[in-house]
Amino acid sequence: MESKKRYKTIVVSDIHIGSKWSHTQAAIDFLGRNDCDMLILGGDIIDGWHLGRNRKRWKHDYNKFLQLLLQTIETTKVIYIRGNHDDFLDNVAPFNYRNFSILDNYIYESGDKRIYVFHGDMFDNVTSRFRWVSKFGDKLYSMMLQLNRLYNDYRKRHGKSYFSISKFMKQKVKEIVSKASNFDNNIVSIARRNNCNAVICGHIHQPDKRYIEDILYLNSGDWIESLSALVEHHDGTWEVLRFGSME
Repeated sequence: MESKKRYKTIVVSDIHIGSKWSHTQAAIDFLGRNDCDMLILGGDIIDGWHLGRNRKRWKHDYNKFLQLLLQTIETTKVIYIRGNHDDFLDNVAPFNYRNFSILDNYIYESGDKRIYVFHGDMFDNVTSRFRWVSKFGDKLYSMMLQLNRLYNDYRKRHGKSYFSISKFMKQKVKEIVSKASNFDNNIVSIARRNNCNAVICGHIHQPDKRYIEDILYLNSGDWIESLSALVEHHDGTWEVLRFGSME
């Protein structure tokens, strides 16, 4: 049996449990193969928007994820950051019980890093100010994922490589929204306002590790298309891991 890898910290976000596009089993497999001292769930883990539209959409994989989470809490500190798709947690956060916390944001200190952890929707003007537009965009994204599946079935039949229309379009839209929201400057601002030299978030479904000025910016990606996570090694270095791909 392959031994589990152990990290100091694992960050996963945007699993979107409840959406038909969620790769929940892949997230379960990833977390099952890797141990950590602390697990950070960076928001949009449970997709209340999709579950609210179809209450019959709850699947066995979702129970398996919750069971894994309960097992993890027994031995591991777990921080659940509220996202915009799991905004039903507004009525719960902040919540603390033993190893488990539900929070709007969290400051994590490790080595020479003081890291501000949040979901990222607070800098998305569409999400924070025009919720109905954001929900419409979510439905449009689902339509794009359906088109993407049909398009890549066609490409596969004709011996062509995988190309994600939905990911390409989402990235372009997010780039426009990020510029309009002054995303990079806001990242730097919120880090400095909280005396932090690093930021971790999700929301935009684009795994990333880079510096914005002197602030380390880390994004955990998603489990719709990227199938990615952030891990902190025991020497304090951070890495983006990709579990697999849509190909």
